[in-house]
This record gives sequence, structure tokens and C-alpha cells, in this order.
Amino acid sequence: MKIGILGAGTWGTALGRSLALNHHDVCIWSYFPEETERLASTRKHPNLPGAEIPESISYTNDLAVLSEKADFILAVVPSIFIRKTIHELVPHLEPETILVSAAKGIESDTLMTLTEVIREELQKGGKENRVCALSGPTHAEEVARDMPTLIVSASRDPEAATRVQKLFEGTCIRPYVNQDEKGVQICGALKNVEALAVGIARGLGYGDNTCAAMMTRGMEEIRRLGLAMGCTEKTFFGLAGIGDLIVTATSQHSRNNRAGYLIGKGMKAEDAVKEIGMVVEGMNALPAAIRLCEKFGMDMPLINAVREIVRDGAKPADVVTKLMNRSLKTE
Repeated sequence: MKIGILGAGTWGTALGRSLALNHHDVCIWSYFPEETERLASTRKHPNLPGAEIPESISYTNDLAVLSEKADFILAVVPSIFIRKTIHELVPHLEPETILVSAAKGIESDTLMTLTEVIREELQKGGKENRVCALSGPTHAEEVARDMPTLIVSASRDPEAATRVQKLFEGTCIRPYVNQDEKGVQICGALKNVEALAVGIARGLGYGDNTCAAMMTRGMEEIRRLGLAMGCTEKTFFGLAGIGDLIVTATSQHSRNNRAGYLIGKGMKAEDAVKEIGMVVEGMNALPAAIRLCEKFGMDMPLINAVREIVRDGAKPADVVTKLMNRSLKTE
């Protein structure tokens, strides 16, 4: 298969590496010529130490080159750039190419999932390509070291999801098919915000009791919102739901967890993101999460707590006190 990958970050590189090692023809696109030149010459990604990039992977800054005869194109650019990138890609797309959203986020202006954004741009361009979402507990740092990883291939088009599933057969990535395309993406976006909350708790010096409770209640927040949006309940207890939340809220590789930790230690949110030095998707997802709470009338205390700290500048310790003194409830 010929595979195009939009985005030369850690996740795009890890996915491309796995597919190339499985004898697929992989081309990775980046908006930045200096990035593709560096990766093509060094065969190393600065944020994936110890991982060699196969010589068979080619690089380009030309979307037409990426699209030519591509069987699949995986969109792995940061969520805030998905619409612009797909808009520029659409004129070059061949009709049989399947588009796979491997980023995690919700568009803040429209509250669309990323596959909905992709389909809207396809429609504007008069294209009808099939679309799939790829999500789950998948840190690039581990995939790039060939560690066993499980993921979800989700689409309202079962054949498209199955084709993406088979694409990864023989790699360290084992996909499961799910038709709850929206639910899988809601989990992937909102767990990043919940992971910020857990990171903040760690930064404040709180322990495992606190963090376990926050992950449990955070997943309940996401579940209730997802059900209100018409998603399937089972999704929230699977790989894309609780699985992805656990890894994002606990792992040393998690940018959201690390950013939250720095905020809990007293650093301003924008400074914490600079310190991480890579995209912190929980920050990008927060505005959409807040608007979804309001739109569906959901009581989501942890997401609102992150809002108070990140957007409104509240002191984390004060917000925790406020949370602990909420009226008592049943579980």
C-alpha cells in the first residue's frame, strides 16, 4: 500500500515507521521544509530518542506528491490545523484514497469532531472519500520502540474501518473496529483535558487516591456528555475511553499530564506549554469542552476546574478546596 502521512511530529513519525517496517510505501508531509530536510538526512526524530527512521520513508512538502496514488492518508497534524490542511489537500485527492484522522481534538468554533471537519472539507471540494478515526492509548514514544499497542479504528463506514484495521496487521499496533466514530473522538479529545486535571493534582503534591478518583470521575463526565451527544456507552469503557484516559493521565510520556504538573507547581499555563515544547492538545480541546458542557447542560466539575485554573487564573489549591466542598451526591 502507498501511505501518505500529514504531519512529521512524533505520532506521525511513529505511525510511518511502523507501516514502513511492514513493507508499505510511506511518505511523510510537513509544512516546514527545514523539518523534512532534517528528518530525511538524520533519520532521527529529536523527540523520539533511540528510534531509527527507515530509509524507505520519503519526505515531502508538496501535498500533490503526498496524494499521488495514495491508498491511505493519515492526518496527524495538530487538531487546530486539521481544517486548513485538509482544505489544501482536497484538490489533490484521488477518489479511492481513505482519509484517517489520527489526531485528537474537537474544533472549538463548530464543535465538530475531526472526521466531521474532514468530511465537510471534502464536501466543499466535491469529493466523497471515505473517512476513519484512529484513537486509543498510543504514546508515540512506545510505538516508535515497537512496543505492543492496541488502538481503535472507528468509522460509520464499517468497510473503511476494517481496511484501516488490516493496514496495521503485522505491526506492533493491533487495531479493533468500532462504529461509534463520534464517541471514540469525544473520548480522545476530552481525556486530554481530564489528564491536565490529574497532572495539576500531582503538581500540588496529591497522591494516588486523588488521581484515581479524578480519573474515575473524569471518565464519568466524558461518558455523560457522550451519551447526551448520541454516542454508544460501551465506547467509554474501552480502549478509546478509559484506556486512553489512564495512559494520558499517568504516563511520563503524556504532554498533558506534564503540563498539568507544572501548572500545579505554580507555573502559568502558557509557560507550561512552552516548557513542554510540543503541542499540548488538552489546551486546544479546553474551549470546545467548555462549550459542549454549556450546550448540553452538563455538570462537569473537573473540566470546569481546569477552566478556572487555565483560563481564569484561579489558584489550583483554591479550586481543589471548592471541589471538595461541593454538595454531597450519590455515585
